[in-house]
Amino acid sequence: MGLSYGSPGGLDFEQKMRAEILAAANVMNGGATDFSDFKNSRCNPMYWNRTAGGGFELKPGVSPSAAINDIFVNGQLYAFECAMAMVMILYRATIASIGTEAFDRYFTDLYLWDWNYDSNLQMITTFSKFEMKPGDVVYFKNPDHDPELPEWQGENAIMLGADRYYGHGLGIKSAEQMIASLNRKRVPGSRTSAYLTDEALHPNFNYISTLAIRSAPSLLAGKSGQKAIFSRIGVRTYISK
Repeated sequence: MGLSYGSPGGLDFEQKMRAEILAAANVMNGGATDFSDFKNSRCNPMYWNRTAGGGFELKPGVSPSAAINDIFVNGQLYAFECAMAMVMILYRATIASIGTEAFDRYFTDLYLWDWNYDSNLQMITTFSKFEMKPGDVVYFKNPDHDPELPEWQGENAIMLGADRYYGHGLGIKSAEQMIASLNRKRVPGSRTSAYLTDEALHPNFNYISTLAIRSAPSLLAGKSGQKAIFSRIGVRTYISK
């Protein structure tokens, strides 16, 4: 069950949703999902259609919240890479924070692939390690990764607390342990170490808190009436309609 909230918005909602992000990360860490590249990804066909590129597209007529929650319940049916895992965790935390009805109303037509995410998350980026907080998504970059292992060019991770991070495929580790794991995936003989970047991402908590009480269509709808889908590659954000 999700946490109970008083009035929407403000620091109280942010703290509680951050707690839900940590909870979702811990559930995924303790679950049976596998790490894979896009070529070898898999999903539960009851809820998702697997695309040619290895992404997961919500099946018509399926509840978005039920499909996301299934990943955390029937993890043995799923395999995916670390960026998809971060989006799944944020969706799970959103469901727990605003409820299934609001999530199903505003987070429709889900498509999980790399850093594609629904525009209602309104992701905010900070660029200082001093601003990182538990519940942020951070990135460990591996600049000299083995070109035969592109899935190890870096690791997206949830900051859980003081020097504790969850990354899909690596589990819960300290920053030093994350870096050591990535360094084992470098070009043989490389002396260029992986490192924790200054970039951190988190949803717009104030905006998300309003979705539980709003009844009007999303203000973020594209001109065609369809919502924009955002995707990230490194520190760049791309928008498609």
